[in-house]
Amino acid sequence: MAPIAVGDSIPDGTLAFFDEQDQLQSVSIHSLTAGKKAVLFAVPGAFTPTCSLKHVPGFVEKADELKSKGVDEILCISGKILNDPFVMKAWAKTFPDNKHVKFLADGSGTYTRALGLELDLTDKGLGIRSKRYALLVEDLKVKVANVEAGGEFTVSGAEDILKAL
Repeated sequence: MAPIAVGDSIPDGTLAFFDEQDQLQSVSIHSLTAGKKAVLFAVPGAFTPTCSLKHVPGFVEKADELKSKGVDEILCISGKILNDPFVMKAWAKTFPDNKHVKFLADGSGTYTRALGLELDLTDKGLGIRSKRYALLVEDLKVKVANVEAGGEFTVSGAEDILKAL
């Protein structure tokens, strides 16, 4: 399948998270993004160095600025088997300053496959994961698709989305 690209509509899919009452919830991507401006960014794996030290912190730090530019939702997706809602909940707690980034689990990788953004690291013993990316979506349409190659972190940070806005 061809990867999601500018001009495409994002597919719907169901992801999982824990709400403020610590209850496991399922949510459809369309319910979070229809009629809104949203940033969907994905990491190859929770608790990994680049994801934990650079990618997520950038969005946490720049969330107010993104919101001031009209972004309604900032969604962090981990498309990695083993990054289930329990892992994402624990990882979210490592960012105590976070007020706006929602951590969503794609534990089976179904949504990642629907986007065409799988990264096969089986030869490194790391399995199938999500590519690192940041999408700017307006009312379900992709306006910006910054997808990283391999293990890079050069185009999918919060600063890159702010420049696009």
